[in-house]
Amino acid sequence: MIKILKEVFQLYIDRSDFFLEILLQHMAICGIAIVIASIIGILLGIIISEFKKTTSPVLSLVNFIYTIPSIALLGFFIPISGIGDKTAIIALAIYALLPMVRSTYTGIETIDPAVIESAKGMGSTDYQILYKIKLPLATTVILSGLRNMVVMTIALGGIASFIGAGGLGVAIYRGITTNNAALTVAGSLLIAVLALVVDLIIGTIEKFIKRKWKLN
Repeated sequence: MIKILKEVFQLYIDRSDFFLEILLQHMAICGIAIVIASIIGILLGIIISEFKKTTSPVLSLVNFIYTIPSIALLGFFIPISGIGDKTAIIALAIYALLPMVRSTYTGIETIDPAVIESAKGMGSTDYQILYKIKLPLATTVILSGLRNMVVMTIALGGIASFIGAGGLGVAIYRGITTNNAALTVAGSLLIAVLALVVDLIIGTIEKFIKRKWKLN
């Protein structure tokens, strides 16, 4: 194990340009997928919390998608969008919807009804209640869902190379196909570090918001 780790760090030094390139590719692919999933997921979460008849079908659909193996979902879109980054982004964004939809819906639904009734009694419109009360109060729950979704997406991005996309999965794929354990570990380790760093950043933001709410 120590020998492999030495080889891994030597690879980072000898092939720093290669690893920097695929790291940036990984961040770009996952970043775009995360932004798309966040926007669509939050919007869907708001819709199903405001229009109760849509709750069951929407949650059932995103739950069903989540049960599909990630590699199968990537393969499903190849005939539609071809191989490469585009297909990886689409599949990762769709796969990431469930945590965002569920956390947004849960965050809004767990707000004390008395708070909503008080706002209505003061003459607030539905839009004002949503924008100024529901979403701010649901922020920490939404961020918790975002945190889980981001880590999951960064990890799943590692298999995107199997459909011709870039990213850190390229190192893993090449390592597997050439029986190069050091290269496989090098790619996997960078994915883990990237996920941990992003998780730490979002966690810090989440704690800051919670602290701010307590002070207020």
